[in-house]
Amino acid sequence: MAVINVILSVIVILAALFMIVTVLLQESKVKGLGAVAGQMDSYFGKNKAKTVEAKLALGTKIAAAVFIACSLLMLLVSKFAA
Repeated sequence: MAVINVILSVIVILAALFMIVTVLLQESKVKGLGAVAGQMDSYFGKNKAKTVEAKLALGTKIAAAVFIACSLLMLLVSKFAA
């Protein structure tokens, strides 16, 4: 059981680091003075599903899911090992 805890701990740490990096790389949602002036969305804003920003958001969601799943799995393994 100690080997499983070590493996899950490493996965949790890697998922947390990946989540931190992807969140920091994402662009801010604040529009600043452009929203006040009535700037229109660009072509890239309308096709956001294909951009790097969308891939970063997806990576963040996947890393969060892996983080939560591995954390819960570590909890279950520690409860049943004792």
